[in-house]
Formats: sequence, structure tokens, C-alpha cells
Amino acid sequence: MASSLIDLVAVHRKRGGTGIKAAVLGSLLVHAVLLVVAGAWIVSRIILTETPKFEAAPTPKIKVPPQTRQHRMNLAAHAALASKPTFKARLVSLRPTAFALPEAPKVAMDHMLTPDPSAIANTMVTGLSGAAGAGAGAGFGLGGAGGKGLGTAINFMGIKTTGQRVLLLFDVSGSVVNKANQSSMPLAKIKEETLEMIYKLPVDSRFGIIQFVRNYKMFQPELIAATQPNRELAKAWIETEWSESGSMPRNGKGVVAPDPNGLPPILRAAYALKPDVIFLISDGSFERGAGGVTESISDDEFEDLFKELTSTLPAKVPVHFIGFQMKPDAKDFWNKMSRRQGGQLKELD
Repeated sequence: MASSLIDLVAVHRKRGGTGIKAAVLGSLLVHAVLLVVAGAWIVSRIILTETPKFEAAPTPKIKVPPQTRQHRMNLAAHAALASKPTFKARLVSLRPTAFALPEAPKVAMDHMLTPDPSAIANTMVTGLSGAAGAGAGAGFGLGGAGGKGLGTAINFMGIKTTGQRVLLLFDVSGSVVNKANQSSMPLAKIKEETLEMIYKLPVDSRFGIIQFVRNYKMFQPELIAATQPNRELAKAWIETEWSESGSMPRNGKGVVAPDPNGLPPILRAAYALKPDVIFLISDGSFERGAGGVTESISDDEFEDLFKELTSTLPAKVPVHFIGFQMKPDAKDFWNKMSRRQGGQLKELD
């Protein structure tokens, strides 16, 4: 009996030692498996994860809205007028406020522009005359017909006036050319004065040139803008196309030969260009040719012609007459006609 108990205890001890070893071995196997799984997971994350890329944010583009310049300010700076430009920009609030923001202060530009005495005097006269001193309207630019508007100040051969659409009529007959060369204003000086006046016109002005004997030749079929290319074109035309022979044959380049010819059809062509100021350079003695017969043009015909031409335009066009060694009767008549049209006569000795 005792030996049986001893054998049973030995068996139990032997079985207990084997269970502990099995438990320890199983635990080690589980940990080993966990380590392998964890290592595989970590390695897979390292392999499969993309390398981070650092990208800088794009530089913001700042757009400054263009500021529209006032057209009148540009004209004033170019033409040396003493106008006072105004700034219409206002202060703007980005959020509601309990008060209204004031307008931006007006900046005085007088000290920045070259004052023109004639323009200042013209502005004063216009202010005194009120609304009646306004220009002629459409088709005549800023300067009204009759020299009463706010046109560009013009000084041509000693005559001061205003206008935006300027037309020059040159009598290049032999008698006028000889008288001009004998006076203080020879032909070369007349060309210089003409080009100087054209080059001083602002770009918003228009000009034209007609030279005539009894036939006539036009610089351009219409008044053209006083841009730099057009000024150079006029200079080349004066230097190459100016008639100095005292005659103008009907078959000449660019010559218009009406029948009958003479100053009346030339004035009709001039008024068709719709100028607002005309300079007429001659000696005041005008003839026409019709059917091979030459005759003088009467003063009554010129008076009727100016009445007819004036009725075709909204207002009178000032006709300034520049004469060379004029006969007394011709001087009196053209002085009267120039004043009727709002112009003046100046005789050069």
C-alpha cells in the first residue's frame, strides 16, 4: 500500500514537470510569432510609405488695376493750357461705417503746367460771355466756330486767334510771290512760319493747306490730325510741292482746275472742309478765267458768296487776311469782309 502511494506521487511529479515545460515552450512560440508579424508589418510600412515631398505654396500674384488718365489732363499738358484737372477717385471703405468718407482732396496742377497767356485771356472772356460763348458743336472740335470757343491758341504771322480746325489758303501767283520776297516776309520765311504753326498745334487739332493761283492744289482732301507723322508729311509737301513759278497749269500734279476758275471755287472747296478758322494770304487782287477770257471778280460777288457759304455752317468762320502791298480799294474791302466774318486783316510791309 505504501509503495503504491509513492509510485502515484512520483507519477504526478513527473506529469507536473512536463506541463510546465510545455507551457513555457508555447509562450515562447507565441512571442516569436508575434515578433515576426510585428517586424513584417513595420518593414512593410517602411517600404510601402512614399517619401514625403515638400512643395512651396505658389507666389501670390498682385494685380494693380490700371488707372485711367484723364484725357483732358493729357491735352492740357501737351498744349500748355492752364486748365485745372480734377480727380474723380474717392476713398472707398471695405466695411460699413457710421460716417461717410469725404472725397479725395483736389490737387492744384497750375504750378505744374506752363500757362498760356492767350488761353487765360480766352477763358476769362468766355466766362464773362456765359453760355453764349460756347463752340459750334459736332464736327468742329473743342473750339467753336467764330473763335468764341475754347480752341487752341494760334499765332500765325502775327495774328492771334483760336481754333481746332485750321485751314491755310496761300496765293502763290507771280505778283504775290514777288511782293512777298520784297517785304519782310519772303517766301522762305512764310514756309518757316507755316511749319512752326503746324508743329505747335496739339494732336487733337486738324489742319489743311491749299495753294492757288486761279487753279488750286490741296495738301490733303480733308483736314488731318496734327500728329507727328502728318506734320512731317506736311513739311515734305511744302518742300517738294510748293509752287514758286507763279503759275499752276491745269495738268500739273494734284492741280484742280475748275471752270470758271479763281478764288470763288477755291473758297467753296475750303468751306467744304468745315474749318473753324481760315488764314488767307494774298495781295487782294483776284481774277478768274473762263473760256480763255480773264476778268476781275467784283466785290459784290464776294459778299454774296460769303453769305452763301456762311449759311452752310452752324456759325461764321473767322477769315484772317494777310496781305502784301495791297491796293487801297482791295485793302478796304478785305478789311471789311474779314471783320464781317469775325477775323482781321494784317498787311505786311
